[in-house]
Order: sequence, then C-alpha cells, then structure tokens
Amino acid sequence: MPYFCAFKREIVAKRTIITGTGSYIPTEVVSNADFASHRFYAEDHKVIETAPAEVVEKFKLITGIAERRYAGEELNASDIATIAAQKAIADSGIDPETLDQLIVAHNFGNVIKNTIQTDAVPALACRVKHNLKIHNPSCVAYDVLFGCPGWVQGMIQADAFFKAGIANKALVIGAETLSRVIDMHDRDSMIFSDGAGACVVEYKDGESGILASLAVTHSVDEAYYIYLGQSYKPDSDPSVRYIKMKGRKVYEYAVKHVAEAMKSCLEKAGVDIKDLKKVFIHQANEKMDDAIMRTLYKLYGIKEIPKDIMPMSIQWLGNSSVATVPTLYDLVKNQQVKGYEISSGDIILFASVGAGMNINAICYRV
Repeated sequence: MPYFCAFKREIVAKRTIITGTGSYIPTEVVSNADFASHRFYAEDHKVIETAPAEVVEKFKLITGIAERRYAGEELNASDIATIAAQKAIADSGIDPETLDQLIVAHNFGNVIKNTIQTDAVPALACRVKHNLKIHNPSCVAYDVLFGCPGWVQGMIQADAFFKAGIANKALVIGAETLSRVIDMHDRDSMIFSDGAGACVVEYKDGESGILASLAVTHSVDEAYYIYLGQSYKPDSDPSVRYIKMKGRKVYEYAVKHVAEAMKSCLEKAGVDIKDLKKVFIHQANEKMDDAIMRTLYKLYGIKEIPKDIMPMSIQWLGNSSVATVPTLYDLVKNQQVKGYEISSGDIILFASVGAGMNINAICYRV
C-alpha cells in the first residue's frame, strides 16, 4: 500500500526590503531672517500690512521652520537625485547594472536657476540613469508625479512590480528644487526647500520589509488645493506661474484623511498601534504633523502620543516635497537626528500627503 510522507517546511515570505539609503542636503542655508525684508502680498494682490519680521515670526510658530536649504546654481533636480542615488547604491553594495527599475519622484522636473520653466523631457529618471552610466537596457527608468507623496508612491510601485514577478531590484528617488518655483511675495514661499533622498529596494526572503501599503486620491473638491498660479504681487505677469497653496484647506484635509489612511495601513498589515516604533511623515508643517499624529492616536482611543514616535527635520530642512521622507529616514538610520534611532525588527510607518490631493502610507519592518 502506497504511503505519503509529508515534510513540514517553514515558509519565509519574500518582501520588499530597503538595502541602502542616501540623501543630498543642499549647502545653501536660508534662514527666516533672510525673508524679514520681503514685501508680502495676499491672494487678492493687496499688500500685507503686518511688518515682514512679524510675518516671519508667526510663520515659525505655525510651521516650526527656522531655516531651509536651497540647491546651488550649478545643480538641478536630476543632479541632486544622482548624488543621493550614488550614496544609496554605495550603502547597499549592489552593482547598479543589476537594477531592474530606476524610479524618480518629482513635481517640476529640472528648473534652471533664475528661470521658472520646468523641464521633464527626457524624464529625470533617464537623466539619472545617464549620470550613473548604467548601460543595462532592462533597467527601466521612469518618473512618478504624485505630489509630495511621490517617493512613497514610487516605493509602492516598486513593491507591486516585485510581487508581479517583473522586477527584483529597484532604485527609488525623490528630488525637488522648489526654491525655483516659489513666489517670493507669498508667505508660503518660506515653507519650501530643495533636497533629494533615495533608497535601493530588493525583493528578498526575510522577516523585514514592506508589510502593507495604501494610497488614496481625493480630486473632487480637493484637486486644486495646491496648484500653479501667478505671483501675488500686483501687476505681475499672469503667464509666469508659481506654486500656490490653499493652506487652511490643505491643513484640514491632511489632519482628517492622513490619520485615517495610516490607521487603515496598520490594520492591513495586522499591526497594533502599540507596536509602532516610528512614523516618518512628510515634513510639510510641524503643527500639521503634530495634529495628524494626535488624530491617529485618537482613532485608537489613545490620548498620549509616544514622545519619540515622530522624528522631524522640517525645522532646519524645510519642506522639500518628495525628498522629505527618504531624507529623514536616511538621517535617522545614520543617527543624525538627535534622540531618534531605529533598530532591526522595529515597525515603522512612512506616510505622506500632497497635491492632487493624494495620500499614501507604507507599514515597514526594519
């Protein structure tokens, strides 16, 4: 009589794992004091009578920003993306010729200093691949336009391609030079900055990696909360447009919906909020990020937020859009943010919100 022998084998799931990180922090430091002599105008093109120095001080109290970084005149978004990429590749130890995908998240392409024209042809990803001298034609280079959550979305896309069996190794970069698309007569211009962050991700067996992800888009009433518009300065050229933001609308939207998305992502991963060690959230506004975190924990019926749950870099780096999350993760991983560190096995969240309006989140085990 035939018999069957069953062998028990431990199944280890393949996951998308970050194997290297890198970032580029521009060297030009612009403090709040540099804006104290500006003349600011409101959306109706009327001068804001409040003294500029007082406007700047109030801005710091709301956003937490004391200074920001601007890229040097000789560098474009694709250049700083390349620098961050080189660091991530070196950190991972991979051969760049083995990359299956090269993804660059941005919003404005390359903008030459002292101009306002965006240039995204060829794609920034193709320019970075060119700069890195990657010859492999199977390394597919493409851009992601998803507002400030672009880098997180690039990670989600890489994870999806891995699971589909199309790729096993990718380089995901977020880079922006927002200092070149701001209206210096708009108070919101003080928020924005430049920077780049990158990571190498690989599809490997192991306990660490992406546990779950989530993305949502609200584009009915919310589509134009962030947009391009003319300068607030009277008699400005209407054909020249700058990044604009309905600040109050963005704040209210983010506080409500980002926390909901983060909770849904944790639930999708089967992770208890009490097991969450760190949240790497888009560095848009310190007050807004604090409110998002309070809302998240309130959804779980928890009043007190853990003191070391949310590292911040906005105070000295400003809002560099798609670069904020990967840059912050790289800094904390390398113990460059005082009082914050991550350890193997930690459960963390990446989360972001931005133009569209788009929101996304990733639950990740270090």
